[in-house]
Amino acid sequence: MEQDFLNIIKVTGYAIESFGVAVVLIGSIVTTQQFVRSYRQLEPGQAYRKYRQDLGRAIILGLEFLIAGDIIRTVVVSDSLENVGILALIVLIRAFLSVMLSFEVEERIPWRRKGTSNN
Repeated sequence: MEQDFLNIIKVTGYAIESFGVAVVLIGSIVTTQQFVRSYRQLEPGQAYRKYRQDLGRAIILGLEFLIAGDIIRTVVVSDSLENVGILALIVLIRAFLSVMLSFEVEERIPWRRKGTSNN
């Protein structure tokens, strides 16, 4: 019974991670299609900026699912101290990437509201 539960959790973690990869892949395809369609209608700098923002949002969302899948799989299935340490490193790296991408997309620190100064 316990092994069945662990297998379900493990598969769930992999499914969530797979969904994260799909979000990045589909987001990349959709934003590229939108960029190609709008490139001639908008100024080149404006079209590129919108493309970067939309692509960054897709990557950020995908990273969130990847982090969630890692947490579920590692904490529930592999509860050794070494695995938790590896999880912490992976989450730290992915969270850092999310923050940096958010900064690039929104042009502000993620924990600041729009309209407030970064000082």
